[in-house]
Amino acid sequence: MDRQQIIMTFTTPPGIEELTAIAKSAFQALPEEVLSFCEELCIQVEEFPDTAIENELDLQDPYELVALFRSGGQISPGVQKKVANDDDALIIYRRPLLDMWCETGEDLSGLMRQIMIEELAQNFDFSEDEIAELTRQAY
Repeated sequence: MDRQQIIMTFTTPPGIEELTAIAKSAFQALPEEVLSFCEELCIQVEEFPDTAIENELDLQDPYELVALFRSGGQISPGVQKKVANDDDALIIYRRPLLDMWCETGEDLSGLMRQIMIEELAQNFDFSEDEIAELTRQAY
């Protein structure tokens, strides 16, 4: 598989548009085992989880959540609609991601890919060992 790299130097933190471009590129580089579950996945970048998400997931701090997979058939985490009428979505939260990026010093594209693999694979019932192997292979 060819890897496409985005090389960026930021003098200011990347905004939603830049992170959306990085996320779309990272998505294309995900392992096939994960991509096979993501036929109609919508990728969104938002600043922070909204209050409803914070309450649903009982977050103490909005920086706790870097990404969230939402099934098109899900009303809230764990509660399914009778008819799935929305696309599946992977929401990346900009500020928590940037915080993690600053703390780890890792390549932003690589960190984005790792977060996407972990969030999607967890939601598609991959084991922890499988997720660790997929993450390792992605580097």
